[in-house]
Amino acid sequence: MPLYLNEEQSMLRDTARGLVADIAPVSHLRGLRDNNDPAGWSKDVWQAFTDMGLPGLMLPDDGLGLGAVEAGIVLEELGRNLTPSPFLGTSVGGAIALRHATAELKAQWSGKLLTGEATVALALDEGTRHTPGHIQATATASEGGLVLSGTKSMVVHGHTADLLIVSARTNEGVTLVAVETDSAGISFATERWVDSGWVSNVSFDQVHVPANNIIGQAGAAEDILSLILDHMRAGAAAELVGVARAAFERTVAYLQERVQFDRVIGTFQALQHRAAALYAEIEVAYAATLKAQQLLDADDPKAHSAAIIAKAQAGLAATLAVQEAVQMHGGIGMTDEHDIGLYMKRARVLATLYGHTDDLADQLAREAGY
Repeated sequence: MPLYLNEEQSMLRDTARGLVADIAPVSHLRGLRDNNDPAGWSKDVWQAFTDMGLPGLMLPDDGLGLGAVEAGIVLEELGRNLTPSPFLGTSVGGAIALRHATAELKAQWSGKLLTGEATVALALDEGTRHTPGHIQATATASEGGLVLSGTKSMVVHGHTADLLIVSARTNEGVTLVAVETDSAGISFATERWVDSGWVSNVSFDQVHVPANNIIGQAGAAEDILSLILDHMRAGAAAELVGVARAAFERTVAYLQERVQFDRVIGTFQALQHRAAALYAEIEVAYAATLKAQQLLDADDPKAHSAAIIAKAQAGLAATLAVQEAVQMHGGIGMTDEHDIGLYMKRARVLATLYGHTDDLADQLAREAGY
């Protein structure tokens, strides 16, 4: 598979780039943060996305029926502009979950996602680090479905979501369920992360889950959970690439403007070498991310490892990009008035979500038998 976009994908990139830059640039994030917006994302922006069909981008049937590559194109533009959005959880994680849902659940929620009426959040982790295999939440059989109990952590945009995709454990094994957030027995403890986004710890106290809301087979959802996480990692990697590219472009522009010792600092060879090395790292991360997306769309067995590698590589590249950006900007890069610090904060959060580089490297080694 060639590592470049086809004509239709390039058109989507150009459209998404113009839309996001126009209605949700970095100043949009600042406004939400400074006004202490309780949602952390704009319904008006989400409606604009809905008008383009983006919430249903990966939904088959009534949706656009596109894949991980196209979702990554949108996510890279969100990363470039630091745009807060439920796109990753809803249009990627939610869409993959609904592909494996019952016909009743699809009929109930697909239309709501397409119209922007509902959003989805993933409730998969239970600790301070990404360990989706460590599941202590329980789902016990009851008349007409399951009873869910336990606590989930780091649920991004969970307090504004209408539907949660939750992992739990039965006597037979891992089960995935879709839980409506207005169900009796659910409570949210929400806090703001360093990037100004909201995350929640969600508690489930004897929450009834109808049988139609079970995703896949009860006790046998490991493969579906792994697939959802692979798509989320590839999506987060794409957003990280967007963060890295924007930080790099802003830094190069600054190097061409800043004068020191009567010279534009971009003419200093040491800074040129650092910028060139950073560019190469970002391109490697982009290639790894695009390859993972293509393999996911092809249902290739190698997609799982590729998604882990892409997330790890993009995390490293984005971390380097924002660190170099702050250093090359000098003192101004340390101020809140300058946008570079916001890119550093977003890179930090994204690099942690769905597996930090060290966690993913360990997972890949274990799965390879080392």
